[in-house]
Amino acid sequence: MEVKPTGQSKAGDWKNFQRVLLPPVKDLHKLEVYEAEGGYQTFRDALSTAKWTPPAVTEEVQQSVLRGRGGAGFPCGLKWTFMPPVDENVPRFLCCNADESEPGTFKDRQLMEYNPHLVFEGILLACYAMSIKTAYIYVRGEFADWITHMEAELEKVYAKGYVGQNILGSEFSTEIVIHKGAGAYICGEESSLMDSLEGKRAYPRVKPPFPAQKGIWGYPTTINNVETLACVPLILRYGGEWFSQIGAERHPGPVLYGISGHVNRPGVYEYPTGMLITDLIEQVAGGMRNGKKLKAVVPGGSSTPILTAAMIDGVTMDAETLRDAGSMMGTGGMLIMDEDTDIVAWLRRVTHFYHHESCGQCTPCREGTGWLENIVSRIEEGEGNIRDLDLLVDLCSQMEGRTVCALADAAAWPVRYTIERFREEFEARCRPSLVPGAEVMETVE
Repeated sequence: MEVKPTGQSKAGDWKNFQRVLLPPVKDLHKLEVYEAEGGYQTFRDALSTAKWTPPAVTEEVQQSVLRGRGGAGFPCGLKWTFMPPVDENVPRFLCCNADESEPGTFKDRQLMEYNPHLVFEGILLACYAMSIKTAYIYVRGEFADWITHMEAELEKVYAKGYVGQNILGSEFSTEIVIHKGAGAYICGEESSLMDSLEGKRAYPRVKPPFPAQKGIWGYPTTINNVETLACVPLILRYGGEWFSQIGAERHPGPVLYGISGHVNRPGVYEYPTGMLITDLIEQVAGGMRNGKKLKAVVPGGSSTPILTAAMIDGVTMDAETLRDAGSMMGTGGMLIMDEDTDIVAWLRRVTHFYHHESCGQCTPCREGTGWLENIVSRIEEGEGNIRDLDLLVDLCSQMEGRTVCALADAAAWPVRYTIERFREEFEARCRPSLVPGAEVMETVE
């Protein structure tokens, strides 16, 4: 009997964790190596074993408490149950969202490069569980090398009979199509992704109806992130209970932390959820570069609220704990900033990104992102005044929750919380002569 990899113990013994998403196996991206490591056996078992009926697969994923790794953190198994009952006359689709565009996020490409067959197997199992006959992998357009790499491996999977008609002699059939994205951040939003797949301009759709009711070309569709689907074969191989015991209780499993910024060893690291942020910085990433002090952490990609160094003590990387601390897990893309970081300049770059990437469909986002960039730029250049800070916060309030998708929120949160938590640095960049009351004082003198 195969020995299950160890997870994180109740004492937090993360140092003994054995990697399962990105295991240290040479040439694992090759089909023959992946098979030698037990790859596709779980899929074979699902097709040939009475135990693994489609509902049983979904139930096992639900038992694992797997939460989406794309940023929203929605329970994966629950999402699968939203698909309507099977109707042979109604097509159903699965979309693997590989449009990794959030600044600070770079973990999905690691899976596509080093363990693509785990992703393929996860897609096949998801299609089997939901009786889906066509799956799309929507890959960010700039990932040209990864697309070529994935296409070459997918051809081998077809040749081996794991994809296509009557797979491995069973009654189950499904196709996998790799689709090159349109090269825009908005395409990572699930409904924009579907519009892009259909050949339309990538505009977010009003919900409801949700994708499970009316998705690609109006048919039922489920959309999951690359890392989310890569967890599925592991759940069926080792059991949902095994998965649920790894890491944080309410947000369990292995996760890929993308650590960038002012650390000695930036990179992608696989560890359990629930890791202390301080452990990830000091022990996993080798501490702060050049012996500098930590100033700030953005835990889950640029859209998640920034945390000051004083706020991270005891904070762990899981949805509930980060929410209580005033931020979000997001994609696990951690941005680490040292004491010399110009926070105002950093925020200017962030506002420029969201202004550039707004699709322009909704007025609060189209106009608001532009004003955020303009005002923050003015402050960064020393031409702002104190009242601009309150104006920015008020502008965020007019953007949040008032648009079709969450891009306006993603643009507003960094501004709101960076000003709130580093206000003195913004005030220091404002022109003293424009501080309220300063004009009167100068006249008196």
